[in-house]
Amino acid sequence: MEALHGGDWAGFEKEYGRAPLDFSANVSPLGLPEAVRRAAAGALETAERYPDPLCRALRAALAEYHGVGAEKIVCGNGAADMIYRICRAVRPRRAAVFAPGFAEYRRALEAEDCEIAELRLSEARGFQIEAEDIDRIPEAAELVFVCNPNNPTGLLAGRDTMEKLLDRCRARGTLLAVDECFLDFCESGAERSLVARLTEHPELVILKAFTKTHAMAGLRLGYALCGSAETAQRIQRCEQPWAVSGIAQAAGVAALQEKDYANRLRALVSAERRRMSAALTALGLRVIPGEANFLLFQSTHLCLAEELRARGILIRDCANFAGLGPGWYRTALRTTAENDALLTALGEVLHG
Repeated sequence: MEALHGGDWAGFEKEYGRAPLDFSANVSPLGLPEAVRRAAAGALETAERYPDPLCRALRAALAEYHGVGAEKIVCGNGAADMIYRICRAVRPRRAAVFAPGFAEYRRALEAEDCEIAELRLSEARGFQIEAEDIDRIPEAAELVFVCNPNNPTGLLAGRDTMEKLLDRCRARGTLLAVDECFLDFCESGAERSLVARLTEHPELVILKAFTKTHAMAGLRLGYALCGSAETAQRIQRCEQPWAVSGIAQAAGVAALQEKDYANRLRALVSAERRRMSAALTALGLRVIPGEANFLLFQSTHLCLAEELRARGILIRDCANFAGLGPGWYRTALRTTAENDALLTALGEVLHG
């Protein structure tokens, strides 16, 4: 068995007997908020009970937080769970994804025997999604996935491009799933979200998660905001029973109150993104100017991930992303001290 994604700290520990410095998973460098930790620990007192299968308290808190009716919200075991549920609910015969992009869109569609149009983004344009890419979406596509900002590029699609995508999907009755899991790391994230457009676009579904923004990857909690209650019900019916643990539900309610944490996180990521982008460029690497909590870069050193791993540092080798290939890597943005450790190791590997 082989790990498809980053964050395989367990494989490293099994091989080396110690924990790595992990830049391969794009999780908040501030760690789990203390209030969230307390809420999760407190939920253990009732762990003998089944969790609320409808996530009532969590959905009510999310409804207030986003200004979306609770009947249009579905909670799941991480955003990946929601991706698979959407595909199961729609059962599309044809769908479209952009490449490079998150691998689970394709895997979830393949599980439904769907014909997939893979829309390769132009490397010459820096892998940015443009209006002309929207024109390439097949008319017969019943479901379109788009990640904004994109993973692994970190690039935000332009407002005009997203408007064109919304209009195209609405005109054709195509379900549009917009993954905004990394949007809260962006300085313009609040104004670039499509949450406010849900009332105008019943075919729109927005994916979000606590995984990255609150360092809750191990708790597994994501959700979908839907343009219609009917779509939410279709997705809800495709869930496994008790998909969200009581501990995760309590943690999610607490996380929504952590406004100071969110502000500190954005400030740290913003400062480190600018600093790391300049430092990686100075090392001779081609850096894609993303706006999320990670950076995609290219190197002529094709064994970079392996040599850093031998030094106890994990980055994401992006060779298995469609549209990329050998020499492309992604690094998370962590604390200043951790980022400095990565830069030192990169300097040793690249320049001796």
